[in-house]
Amino acid sequence: MNTKIVVLTVFVCFVNLLFGQQKNTEDTFRVAFYNVENLFDTVDDPIKIDEAFTPDGSKKWTKERYDKKLEKLAQVIDALGKPGILGICEIENKAVLSDLAQTKAIRDVHYDVVHFESPDVRGIDVGLLFDTDVFSLKSSDFIRVDFPLWLEADGYTSRDILHVELTNKTNDIFHVFVNHWPSRRGGQAASEKRRLWVATHLRKAVNEVMMNTAGAKIIIIGDFNDEASNRSLSHALGTLPIADNTVLLPDLLYNPFLTLEKAGEGSYNYKGDWNMLDQVVFAGFDQTSNWKMTDYGILKEDWLLYKGEAPSKTYGGPNYYGGYSDHLPVFMDFGRKTHPKK
Repeated sequence: MNTKIVVLTVFVCFVNLLFGQQKNTEDTFRVAFYNVENLFDTVDDPIKIDEAFTPDGSKKWTKERYDKKLEKLAQVIDALGKPGILGICEIENKAVLSDLAQTKAIRDVHYDVVHFESPDVRGIDVGLLFDTDVFSLKSSDFIRVDFPLWLEADGYTSRDILHVELTNKTNDIFHVFVNHWPSRRGGQAASEKRRLWVATHLRKAVNEVMMNTAGAKIIIIGDFNDEASNRSLSHALGTLPIADNTVLLPDLLYNPFLTLEKAGEGSYNYKGDWNMLDQVVFAGFDQTSNWKMTDYGILKEDWLLYKGEAPSKTYGGPNYYGGYSDHLPVFMDFGRKTHPKK
């Protein structure tokens, strides 16, 4: 197998990743996030700007192309080890997420779907798949992010933040927040105010969980359209870096993907430069918790790249390439701590 995977991990977890044997149980599970690049159905929705993604539209988006896209995305999810929790963005609706969950390569996992329609003008949303053999849905809602006129006078809209509360068979509770923050259109600096605004809304929601749930286990996943070192994540959201000797403290948000960013790695390639836009942030998996983070990284296999240089995408402007996505997926593993017998 010709594979390149960027990870910080113990040897056993590395071998598990290479051979796709990561198994979700009550004692260990994988969380992943994937921006799937415009997973639209082929039907024109009159309230969305989706006309390009129809058979007669500019993208010539046929059922054959849609089915091929589903198969390729399922191939990636399979290579990820069929995560127990999988956040996804750039989906048009719940139906496409359900179709993905039933695609042959991953239908053996009993995935359930969580999705809400957001006000994004293009009609793209975030969603979540979770393995019902491991997790049960306790609650789900969304955080609506409205932009005030003093910030955006033209009625700008973006994706909602999805908040899903899951529990496992041993009654541990996990709060998962799925994000797709405003793009960098117009430049990183000029568009930063929008991501700072979204980050403050997410931070408020996280604070409420922390105040209301002692020992809350929080997992924040998404395409943030900013890197871990940018102000939206490091200041507005308040994430901290993590190293091998870091002592994790309760109620603090940690973002190990800063390490990969500093190493020049990334999940998105812009004009030859890798950007670490997709990340997993966590809290509550600390010294006092019965769970810990064991592994994280980017799935960066050769077959996911075009000429080994950038993600193999489905479209480049109007041109159809038939690839996977313009982003690479990211993942994080969690395991239950083992305590010595007394």
